Amino acid sequence: MDRRTFLALFLTALVIVLTPLLFRGVARRSPQPVAAVADSVHGAAPATAQPSAASTATPAAPTAAPQQPAAALPVTAPRVPVETTTVALDNAQYLFAAPGGAPDAVRLTAFSNLRPGTPRDTKATLTASDASAGAVLPLLRYRLVSGADTVRLDTIAFHIARAPDAVTFSSTGPSAITLRYQFANNGYLAHVTGQVAGAGSTPGAGQLLIDLPPTLHSQDADTLDDERHLAYGYKLEHDDVKSVPFTKLDPAFVRTDSGPMTWVASRNKYFLIAVLAPDTTTPFTALRMQGGTRVGKLAPVASATAIQPLRNGRFAFDIYSGPQSWNALRAVGHDLENVNPYGGWIPGVQPFATICMRVLLWMKQTFNLSYGWVLIIFGVVVRMLLWPLNQSAMRSSLKMQRLQPELAEVQKKYKNEPEKQREALVKLYQQHGMSPFSPVMGCLPMLLPMPVLFALYFVFLNTIEFRGVSFLWLPDLSLRDPYYIMPIVMGISMFVLSWIGMRAAPPNPQTKMMSYMMPAVMTMVLLNFASGLNLYYAVQNIAALPQQWMLTRERMKAGPVAAPAPPLRGRRATT
Repeated sequence: MDRRTFLALFLTALVIVLTPLLFRGVARRSPQPVAAVADSVHGAAPATAQPSAASTATPAAPTAAPQQPAAALPVTAPRVPVETTTVALDNAQYLFAAPGGAPDAVRLTAFSNLRPGTPRDTKATLTASDASAGAVLPLLRYRLVSGADTVRLDTIAFHIARAPDAVTFSSTGPSAITLRYQFANNGYLAHVTGQVAGAGSTPGAGQLLIDLPPTLHSQDADTLDDERHLAYGYKLEHDDVKSVPFTKLDPAFVRTDSGPMTWVASRNKYFLIAVLAPDTTTPFTALRMQGGTRVGKLAPVASATAIQPLRNGRFAFDIYSGPQSWNALRAVGHDLENVNPYGGWIPGVQPFATICMRVLLWMKQTFNLSYGWVLIIFGVVVRMLLWPLNQSAMRSSLKMQRLQPELAEVQKKYKNEPEKQREALVKLYQQHGMSPFSPVMGCLPMLLPMPVLFALYFVFLNTIEFRGVSFLWLPDLSLRDPYYIMPIVMGISMFVLSWIGMRAAPPNPQTKMMSYMMPAVMTMVLLNFASGLNLYYAVQNIAALPQQWMLTRERMKAGPVAAPAPPLRGRRATT
């Protein structure tokens, strides 16, 4: 066994051993007891609790530091008894609390709660739960800062006025506060305006602090994977979207990112609550973030506060509470569709992944088929589009196999004369209508489908349209196949494709070994990946079989290819 064969075997074994360790995406966490939000939307007031991390701009000291009003994250304080009101819209139901004047929960009627142990007809509800306290926290909280004074709005008694698509909170007194929510048609977007009586008109006379949720209660089947996606994000006015995972926030430090910012957001894998500046005159000036209690390597909680200056005692912002649907976020604008970037950790993947995702959504909307059939059609179409390039690459590989004995002879003849060897190889390629790049072209059949496969990996990782979608025996195209049927079919189809390609080819032990090992490696790698991804790849392989068979028959008609002569040992070659 030569060195290259041994290295290939070693790397293959390494992949097979490490892959299950690196891609444990199927682990489940036992559901934690939380307050029943489904009941609270119908009138029961939710339990409340507050995060207990005090924020400073320096490392946390062993004892509590004095609170800085304009820079501090929320501190522990009891809330007065709440009165709730519900606003029902087309796709969402908002539960508001007064005191507070902020949304406590948002039920999304178009999406189901897939969390293990949840009844099948339960709708997804955006809440910020504290699993350790068994409580539901408000999604947002507001504080007003004026000079050295900080007023928490959840300590103010508001009067509630209802309208079909709006709700208004108002208080009386020397510093009367008014909050008005006007809802868009789909229910995901709310326009918020507010006024504080007595706030000065000079710049810096006051600030509105908006506390983002410390976490979003998981609504998905894989709660562990959902926690891995927890992150805050923001969009600078003249820069790209920034994403800050909870795991990157230190519990001992307060991180301050300065604006002006177009929006700030808190998200998990599929859902999002974002606060947006309605125009460039009222941006957020900073976002202060701090890590929370760690659970092993996971960071299930954090804290963040956005700061917006008051203008003549007024403030305004929009709230998006809903799914991370590309179409819905695109309609909001402000680059919000990039809040959870596809392939953000691999440069150049996001544009290609976005194209693939948009094509799949367009096919679903145009042909009105299930996403399973959309993936099958998409796989066949991609293979047909690649047919000419694949044909050229395979024929180039065929020529290279026939040219191999002559190439070996040239390399042997000019073994000690690199310059003459290079000139002889170029001349030999030209005689056969080929170029020095032809060997690379022979590898294209394996490489051509890879960009789409990588892009679809991120599409299935982030696209909510595939969430909970069943097809045949597959309960959820965004999760692994529970019976491992699809990855096995993918591996078998890959092996058959390689087996057909080896027929009438010159004997090559390394090629033969790789044709057996690569299907096994890819099966192990994709075993716990999204079943929709395995479905697409299996369809790709099956759709490539006719072309591979045709080229193999073409090779067989041309006659067998002689294997290159082994190098001479113990004697000089004669010419």
